[in-house]
Amino acid sequence: MSEEYALELSNITKTFPGVKALDHVSFGVKKGTVHSLVGENGAGKSTLMKVINGMHKANEGTVAVHGKVENITSPGMAEKLGIAMIFQELVYVPGLTVAENLCLGHHPTTKLGLVDWKKINREAQELLDREGIHVKATTIMAEVPISDAQMIEIAKATNKGANIVIMDEPTSSLTQHESERLFAKIHELRKNNCAVIYISHKMEEVFELSDYITIMRDGHSVQTGPISEFDEKKVISAMVGRAVENIYPVKKGEPGKVLLEVKDLNAGRTSRNINLKLRAGEIVGMAGLVGAGRTETVRAICGLDPFESGELVLDGKTYTSMTVKEAINNGLVMATEDRRKYGIIPCRSIKENISLPNLKSLCKAGFLNKKKEKEQVQDYFKRLRIKANSMNVDAYTLSGGNQQKLVLAKWLMSNPKVLILDEPTRGIDVGAKYEIYELMNEMAEAGMAVLMISSELPELIGMCKRIYVMAEGEIKGELENEDISQVSVMQLATGGH
Repeated sequence: MSEEYALELSNITKTFPGVKALDHVSFGVKKGTVHSLVGENGAGKSTLMKVINGMHKANEGTVAVHGKVENITSPGMAEKLGIAMIFQELVYVPGLTVAENLCLGHHPTTKLGLVDWKKINREAQELLDREGIHVKATTIMAEVPISDAQMIEIAKATNKGANIVIMDEPTSSLTQHESERLFAKIHELRKNNCAVIYISHKMEEVFELSDYITIMRDGHSVQTGPISEFDEKKVISAMVGRAVENIYPVKKGEPGKVLLEVKDLNAGRTSRNINLKLRAGEIVGMAGLVGAGRTETVRAICGLDPFESGELVLDGKTYTSMTVKEAINNGLVMATEDRRKYGIIPCRSIKENISLPNLKSLCKAGFLNKKKEKEQVQDYFKRLRIKANSMNVDAYTLSGGNQQKLVLAKWLMSNPKVLILDEPTRGIDVGAKYEIYELMNEMAEAGMAVLMISSELPELIGMCKRIYVMAEGEIKGELENEDISQVSVMQLATGGH
């Protein structure tokens, strides 16, 4: 064991019933460095972090903190050792104030044994001011922007003396400006000799921030080294276990007839004078910065929100209003950007999730044909290669990529004409992304019209030959073929021409 390392993992093995989640994982994290941990969903990253944080106990192996082997049995013990974990889904009590969240479990008291609220609020405000977080200590946490909530979590950890900070997909819900603010904080932690373990699927972030990288695959740590020894292709190849030449699969075929036309749609201040066309066999992109109105626009198109004026022409039929039921019955469906909250029912099985929007075709005289349900769901379960022991396991047990496939499966089973995908690869690893891209191409080749919303310009450019760009609630332009570039998209997205 070396004092040079803040954290050393040796032969960490963790098994669950029927599954070996970690298989002799070993690497070290040096003090004052950012060490990225990358791998496909299901590679074992989260399980490994939970072992470090004391949420899981390893079956084999050792964890050394600052040169000393420790038996970490709980998150509380990890905290005492200076280990803090910032989860992708931030852990706070939304109904309490910022100050109350900062002192949870550590309430100072008066001489009479009462909670000293004045001291709590004063010390919390001093911490917020010191960290440059422009929020009042008495603000209810539910009202705090996500970027500030993330900074508060980091401040809370470092204020308790954390010198090993684990961050799991910290930018998944942040804008570019908010991400840059987070990166500045990470650089500050590094200067203060903290060790940062950074988990991300975004390669550009990994290469921008990291000093070292460890790549995991199927529960193994397959490569570790200085980031300077890697490039994006080398990292992706190690993650998926094969050489990767093309990140985006080649699309075949040409667009057919117009399946959906939106004319002069107005739906609140975030969707004004929207005009667009989607053709059979085509994947069309929709770009724009956060707040541009992309999600609000497609919600109105799909009947989730009402629109004030305008019309939709869906497969030749004109609508001046649209309900969700009408949209689905006429072949217009949307896979939401927040799959966990709106796309799946976590406590229900894969089978139930896929069959839920398709019960009309599976029922006769009000009774569910269970044989038909099983056969049809099994078909999509296999076609989309959803990784699970069976289609009877609960949806919450699936990785992010497989949850996304589940959302696609339920809508594909409804045989739609138009499929709108809102951030279809958010929080998904590179291998699962490629599978989603292939599925999108298959849908288009089968004659479906696909609209893809994404904040990742490289994937829009890689997947689409036509892109609408939104800013301030309006479509600022339409780009095609050789006119599409990151520069041209960003010019329109920032209000230029």
